[in-house]
Amino acid sequence: MITRTLARAGLAAGGAVALGLVLAGPASAHVTIRPDVDTAGSYSKITVRVPNESDTAGTVQVRLDLPADTPIPSVRVQPHAGWTAELTTTRFPEPVQVGDRTLEEAVTAVTWTADPGVRIGPGEFDEFAISVGPLPEAGTYFLPATQTYDDGEVVAWAEETVEGQEEPERPAPSLEVVEATGEDGHGGAPAAENVSDEGGTSTDAAASDGDGADDLARGVGIGGLVVGAAGVGVGAAALRRRNA
Repeated sequence: MITRTLARAGLAAGGAVALGLVLAGPASAHVTIRPDVDTAGSYSKITVRVPNESDTAGTVQVRLDLPADTPIPSVRVQPHAGWTAELTTTRFPEPVQVGDRTLEEAVTAVTWTADPGVRIGPGEFDEFAISVGPLPEAGTYFLPATQTYDDGEVVAWAEETVEGQEEPERPAPSLEVVEATGEDGHGGAPAAENVSDEGGTSTDAAASDGDGADDLARGVGIGGLVVGAAGVGVGAAALRRRNA
C-alpha cells in the first residue's frame, strides 16, 4: 500500500510541476518592456517586446512614447536588422531642468518601421532595444505603445493600470523607478544591464530580462518531471519485489 502511494505521489509531483510550468507562460500578448523596474539616476537598456496578436496580418510598425513631462536626457537605439528606427524630438517652450542638466529639447518617442517584405507575422513576436538615462526620480511612468499592422489596423497600448483595479484591455507598458538606497546603487530594483552615456556596457551578476524567470520556471518544471519519474521507478520496483 505504501509503495503504491509513493508511486502515485511521484506521478502527482511531476504532473503538478509540469502543469505549473504551463501556467507560468504568458497570460496575455501585451506589448511590454523589460526591465519594468529600475533605479533613479541610472542608465538602462530597455527592451520592448512586441507580440503579434492578429491571425492574418503582420506588425510593420511599433512606436514607443517616452515621458515628456520628465524627459530623459539620453536616448539611443540599438540597430535592428530589417527595421528602421526614427527618433521624435520635442523642443520645450522653456528649458527643463533634469538633475544637473538643462534640456531645451529631448527625445519623446521612438518609432520602428519594417523594411519592405519584413513584418512580425501571426504567431510571432520581436524585441526592440533602446538605451536611456539618467532615469527620472522615483515613480511610475507609463510608456504608451502603438502597434500598426499591414492590413491597416492600429492598436494603441495606452491605458494606464491603476493599482487595486482590474487590468485594462490594452495596458500601456510601465516603468517603475525606485530610489537607489542599497550599497550597490540599485536599491529595490533588480540588477540590470546598465548602458552608460558613453556607450559602454557592464552586466551585473543577475539577469535583467524576464527571460531569467522563464529559465527558472523551465528548470523547476524539468526538476518536477524528474522527481515524478523517479517516484514511478521507486514504486514499480517495490511492487515487483512484493509480487516476487
